[in-house]
Amino acid sequence: MVNLAPMAIDLENLKKQLNPEQYRAVTTINGAILIIAGAGSGKTRVITYRIAHMLDTGIPQSQILALTFTNKAAKEMQDRVKDLTQKKLQNLTVSTFHAFGVRILRQDIDKLGYRENFSIYDETDRTALIKECGRELQFSPDAMDIYKISQLFSNIKTGRKNWGTENDMYRQLYECYQEGLKLYNAVDFDDLIVLPIKLFREHPEVLERYRERFKYLMVDEFQDTSHQQYELMHLLADQNVAVVGDDDQSIYSWRGADYQNIINFEKDFNVTEIRLEQNYRSSETILAAANGVISHNTNRKDKKLWSGNGAGKPIEIFMPQNETEEANFIAESILGIALEEKRKYDDFGILIRANTQSRFIEDALLESNIPYTMSGGTSFFERKEIKDVISYLRVISNHDDDINLLRIINTPRRGIGRAAIQVINEEAEKLDSTLWTAIQSLIGAEDSPAKDDLKEDLQEFVNLIEENRKKLLSGRGLAQKVRDFVETIDYKSYLVGEYSKNEKAVTFKLRNIEFFIELLDRFENNPDNPNPNLYNYLNRITLSSRDDTDEENSRGKVNLMTIHASKGLEFPVVFIAGAEEGLIPHQRSVDENDGNVEEERRLFYVAITRARDKLLISSCQNRKKQGMSIQCEPSRFLDEIPENLVEYHQPQTEVTQEQGHDILANMLKMLKG
Repeated sequence: MVNLAPMAIDLENLKKQLNPEQYRAVTTINGAILIIAGAGSGKTRVITYRIAHMLDTGIPQSQILALTFTNKAAKEMQDRVKDLTQKKLQNLTVSTFHAFGVRILRQDIDKLGYRENFSIYDETDRTALIKECGRELQFSPDAMDIYKISQLFSNIKTGRKNWGTENDMYRQLYECYQEGLKLYNAVDFDDLIVLPIKLFREHPEVLERYRERFKYLMVDEFQDTSHQQYELMHLLADQNVAVVGDDDQSIYSWRGADYQNIINFEKDFNVTEIRLEQNYRSSETILAAANGVISHNTNRKDKKLWSGNGAGKPIEIFMPQNETEEANFIAESILGIALEEKRKYDDFGILIRANTQSRFIEDALLESNIPYTMSGGTSFFERKEIKDVISYLRVISNHDDDINLLRIINTPRRGIGRAAIQVINEEAEKLDSTLWTAIQSLIGAEDSPAKDDLKEDLQEFVNLIEENRKKLLSGRGLAQKVRDFVETIDYKSYLVGEYSKNEKAVTFKLRNIEFFIELLDRFENNPDNPNPNLYNYLNRITLSSRDDTDEENSRGKVNLMTIHASKGLEFPVVFIAGAEEGLIPHQRSVDENDGNVEEERRLFYVAITRARDKLLISSCQNRKKQGMSIQCEPSRFLDEIPENLVEYHQPQTEVTQEQGHDILANMLKMLKG
C-alpha cells in the first residue's frame, strides 16, 4: 500500500541533495532574501524545496504567496511542491501576478467604483473601444494607428511614459477610453496590476488584510518584474520576502521589465544575498563562453557560472555564404549528429533572433524530412498570406476540405459574406453534405434559397477553383502556375486594402508569397523527388511543419524558436542562427537604445546557456534584405567569446581537379604506409 502520509523534509537528507548555496537558500526563511540564480543553477528546485521546507517548519500554507509570470511556471511549481510534500495544498497560493491581481479585484473592486462582476478586456475588446472613442471624437483615419495608440495607452497607464507635446493629441482619446472601461464595467490587462496598487493606496485597511494573510512572499523571475509589479510586491511584503532572479537574463525591457528592481530591492529592504553559481546544465566550455560574453556588460552583479560537467566540445562557428547555405548546414548537421551520437530530434534547439529567419530553416528541415515545432514566433507556413495561398491549393486539390474552403471563399472579398455563409451552412446541414456540394446545390437547385446575385458570386468562385484545378494538377511548371493564380485572384490589391497604412507590411507579405513560390519551384525541380506534384507538396507541409505547441505533440521534433521563447529551456545540442550585426544585436534595439547593446548581449547569453553539450553558431556572409543580397558583418558578440573555446569552419569550396589528384595521392600514401 502506498504511504500518502505527509513527508517531512529531513535537513540532513536535504544537505545531500543540494549544494551549500542551494541549501542556504532553502533553509533561510525569515527576512528579505535575494537569491541570484544563474542559468541552469537549479532555481525551480530551490523554490519548490524552500516552500516544502517552510511548510515542514509549521508555517501554514495559507500564509505563503508565490508569484511568477506564466501559468505554466505556476502550475509546475505547485505540482512539484505537492509531489515533495504529498499534501493537497488547497490553501497554498501560487499564482501569476495578473491572476493574483484579478483575485484582489474580485473581492474589493467595488471600493474603486466598479461593480463586482467586471469584465477583463482582451486586445480585441481594447481595440474596439479605442476605435469607438476615435469615432466619437471624430479622429481622422490617418491619426488612428491602433497599435501605436494601444502601446501609448499602456505606457501612460503603467507610468512608463508621461503626456508631452509629442503625444498630447491622444490625451482626450485616452480619457474617453478610460471612461468607456468604467461605463462598461471592464478593466484591461494593465489594470490587473495598476488597480490593486490604487486600491491598496486608497484603502489601507484592504492592504493590511492581505499583509496579515500572506506573511511569506516569494517572487520568481524577479529580473522580469515591471515597476508596477515591484510596487505591488513592495506594498504586500512585510518582512519575510524572497526574490529569485538573474540580472544577466533580463531580456524583456520592451514589455516593461526592469532588472534595476534587484537594486531597488536592496535599497528598500535589509537584504541577505545568496548566489547560485553552480550550473548543472552546460559543459565548462559553454559556460566559459557565456561568462566571456556577459562580462562585457557593465551594469550587472559580478558572478561567474561554473560547472562540474567536464570541459566538453569546442563551440563551432560557421560562416556560410547565405541563408540557404546556413539552413542546409543546420539540417545536415542535425542529421549527422543524430546518427553519430544517437540523438533524438527533440534533443536539438534552433534559436533565431527574428521571426523572418525561420522560412529558410523551415524549408531545409522540410527538404530533409526533419520533423520540427515552431514556438515564440509564427511559423512561415502559419503566416496569414501563406495560409491563404495554401488554403486555395488545398481546396483546388480537395473540394471537400470545408475548413480551408471557409478560409478563402471570401478572401479576397467577392460578396460572399456572413449571411451567405450561413445560407451555405444551412444547405450543407439539410443535405448532410460538404460545403462544396451545398454550393453546387444552391447554384443549380430550382428551389434554391440563394438569391440571384449570391448564385452568380458562388458560380464565379466554383469556376475559379475548377479552372485552376485543371492547370495545377497536370503538367510541369507548378511554381509559375501558382504565381499566375495569385495574380488571377488579385491578392496584391487585397493586401493593399487590408494594410492601407502600412506599405512595408504589404511588401513583406508579397515577398513571403514569392518565397513560397520559390520553395515550390525548388521542390518540383529536386531530382530526389520522384513525383513532385501538388498533392505531395501539400502532404509534406501537413506532415512536417504543423505548428503544434502542445508538449506531447512536440516530442520527437526539432525545436525551432526565438531566443526569447527559449528562456527557461535547455537542449543537448543548440544552433544559434544569424549571429550577425543587425540581427543580434538587432538594429532596431541598437537604434532605440542609443547604441546600448547590453540587453541584446543578455539575450545572446541566454541563447548560449540553453546548450548542454554542443553549441553551433552560424553567421552568414550575405543575407537578403528587402529583396536585395546585403553583405553581413559577424556579430560583435562572437569576438567576446574567448578564442581558445572556438573552432571556426570556413565555408566549403569546390575542389579543383588538381586538388582532387593531390587528395587521392595522399590517401593512397596513407593506405600504403
